[in-house]
Amino acid sequence: MTEARETPRLRLRGLRSAHAGPFDLTLAAGEAVTIQGASGSGKSLLLRMIADLDPSVGDVWLDGVARTGMTGPQWRARVRYCAAESGWWAESVAAHFAMPEAIAPLAARLALPEAVLGMAVSQLSSGERQQLALLRALGDAPAVLLLDEPTAALDPASVARVEALLDEHRRAGMALLLATHDPAQPQRLGARVLRMVDRRLCPPVLPAMPA
Repeated sequence: MTEARETPRLRLRGLRSAHAGPFDLTLAAGEAVTIQGASGSGKSLLLRMIADLDPSVGDVWLDGVARTGMTGPQWRARVRYCAAESGWWAESVAAHFAMPEAIAPLAARLALPEAVLGMAVSQLSSGERQQLALLRALGDAPAVLLLDEPTAALDPASVARVEALLDEHRRAGMALLLATHDPAQPQRLGARVLRMVDRRLCPPVLPAMPA
């Protein structure tokens, strides 16, 4: 008897724009995939295309449901993009969270200051802004999290805490797609590795085996 094939959590087929692609990719629930490549190679562009923030054509599905069957806000609540430098539209940190009190335990896990939710955004360091943007994205409980250099501004201890939190959500079924320049991050996250070269995805180039 033929086993039923599990529907991918995220699937791209022929996704392209005037500047990049086409891209074909599948992510399973609970899978992490990292994209590596030179600056300007198209990593951020791909994430923004998947999130329907940049113009694109092609097919994209979430759990078998076409992106065209959802509104933009509905899609982006389920397929959440977390930029390398997220936007902040209010003066206070708390104003960016629907339920700030629910974020406090996660903020503590990341060793953020106890009073961080009462601070002004202008008082935050780059690393604090980056971690709070991640918590803001996780607050939507997305099925897929698209992360653009999520630990670039962090010290090693903070990187470890963020990766532990991401791994916890991955194990619970969230699919992770990360653009990263950290060569060791895929191994720490147990992630599949792809490379972006000239705005196309390709498998990683493996070192030659010694003779």
